[in-house]
Amino acid sequence: MNETTTGRTCLITGATGYIGSSLTRYLLDRGWNVHAIVRPTSKLDNLSSGANQVTIHVHDGTQKSMLDIMRSAKPEVVFHLASLVLANHEPDLVEPLMQSNVLFGAQLLEAMRMEGVVCIVNTATHVQHYEQHDYNPVNLYAATKQAFESILSYYTETGSVRAITLTLFETYGPNDPRRKIFTELAQAAKTGQRLQMTPGEQWLDVVHIDDVVRGYEIAAEMVVRHKTIGSKKYMLSSGKPIQLKSLIHLYIDITGKRLNVDWGAQPYRQRQVMIPWNRGEMLPGWKASVRLEDGLKSLDE
Repeated sequence: MNETTTGRTCLITGATGYIGSSLTRYLLDRGWNVHAIVRPTSKLDNLSSGANQVTIHVHDGTQKSMLDIMRSAKPEVVFHLASLVLANHEPDLVEPLMQSNVLFGAQLLEAMRMEGVVCIVNTATHVQHYEQHDYNPVNLYAATKQAFESILSYYTETGSVRAITLTLFETYGPNDPRRKIFTELAQAAKTGQRLQMTPGEQWLDVVHIDDVVRGYEIAAEMVVRHKTIGSKKYMLSSGKPIQLKSLIHLYIDITGKRLNVDWGAQPYRQRQVMIPWNRGEMLPGWKASVRLEDGLKSLDE
């Protein structure tokens, strides 16, 4: 999709996160009118210069507030990226997980139904598919993502909502504040701290943020132009998984950083994903275009 999109209006949830803020800036550059839902406590730092071009709506947690936001924004398409991501959870985090990943999304869909907004691009995670199953959650976070997909199916089956759900894998890019593999490596290289790693035999499907946000726009065009009916699910996969040990060696070669790695110092965690899910359908019209070597170079730019 090379032509510039102009005039479309969207509503983004999760716009203050790394992927959401990257998508926001990308769509602004492409001529979209962008509205964003944030919490009262949300920080807009990640949006940086794009914040003054975005219409910000504060959601107070109620259905009425969500309905008012949908009525005000009148989006052609909703991008749903908001999520509480937890690899592991403590008992006091069950309620926040349900509120963020299930209740909030249900309120969003109900407001769409009430206001006649019919197009949504949803976000899923590969950890919903432990050991290549159609559904087998690695953790409670993955289970809440699946729960929302079931709710989404209700709205697509009983109404006019059209949806595409995009399954994401290991995303990365410049200025990523998340505790992800490359930020951990950069921090260790800076401090000289020894990295306590697993044996490193797990495979990772690594996709650059530029490719990820492009996939969201392609999916949006598909639902807006009636190229999908009901609910469809696609992957944004590199198609070229790499073992963790090889990935770290490549990072060292590309960046020239020195790292002290203790391989095997940490055990694999419970339900460790050793081979990323590869049985989904790739998003039509999309292919990862940023080579891993080039993406690693961009981390220091």
